[in-house]
Amino acid sequence: MTVRVLLCDDHAVVRAGLLALLGSEPGIEVVGEAGSGEEALAMAAKLRPDVVLMDLQLGAGIDGVEATRRIAAPDVRVLVLTTYDTDADITRAIGAGATGYLLKAERPEELFTAIHAAAQGRTALSAPVAGRVRDRMRGAAGPTLTDRERDILGQLARGLGNREIARALFISEATVKTHLGRVYTKLGVDTRAGAVAVAKEQRLLP
Repeated sequence: MTVRVLLCDDHAVVRAGLLALLGSEPGIEVVGEAGSGEEALAMAAKLRPDVVLMDLQLGAGIDGVEATRRIAAPDVRVLVLTTYDTDADITRAIGAGATGYLLKAERPEELFTAIHAAAQGRTALSAPVAGRVRDRMRGAAGPTLTDRERDILGQLARGLGNREIARALFISEATVKTHLGRVYTKLGVDTRAGAVAVAKEQRLLP
């Protein structure tokens, strides 16, 4: 069976490279290219591809996770192809309905195999991503946060900056930074948005 693929990446050079690569592989046909999340939504609805190859960072507008959430369906699978492999990105993408999660550093053969697997509804994960998912499953009980770390995480979810959190909790800004560093480490993230996303997913927020 020929797998019909829609490419979604905001970099024209990347799309051109993927188009050339996939065009050389029998059994895979690129039916369209989208440079934004909005374009991907419109083209997926019009073309009904078997697989949408989706980047996560798409510039302004709808990002790859939200586009995945709106596109993913039993007859249209979304395979994430990105350079980002943080726990938060993986969790958000899979939670949005992505069938697979691949890194752009993969060999072409791995990409071809993943596309065919996704078209059949089978999960396709890069080895580093699969390892992270296994680690998360082993620690499914979730990280143990102190009461102060939970307080800071709650303030973070409200969109407060370090100085505002310090004022709200009557502690120094340096103390806030120290606790945030520990929270990031425990949640396996390196950004404020990532911490909030994982905290919501693991129901760590009050």
